[in-house]
Amino acid sequence: MEQAIVNAAVAEAQQAAAQAAQDHITQHGEDWYCGFAWVNVYEKGSTKLGRALIKAGFSKAYGGGLQWWNPSGHGTQSMSVKEAGASAAARILKERLGVTAYAGGRAD
Repeated sequence: MEQAIVNAAVAEAQQAAAQAAQDHITQHGEDWYCGFAWVNVYEKGSTKLGRALIKAGFSKAYGGGLQWWNPSGHGTQSMSVKEAGASAAARILKERLGVTAYAGGRAD
């Protein structure tokens, strides 16, 4: 897959994540627990798509595949806000790139 296509999909996913995070804050506020969220893409870093995702900001994940931490870029500590963003980003990546992508999160 061409780098330009991957870059465009990642940029769209980042915009969707930022909007989802803001929408979550508007609807629910920031909750009391803090944590992290990310997107896992089950693609090897050695494939053409994997290399393109790494160039677009992903890194190798500990459990295999690739990860993108806090795709919304939101500075909140609220785990649910970050998870809303990660879920939106995973959905866009699935739609645009046809990859297996899941949002993940954990409390701090």
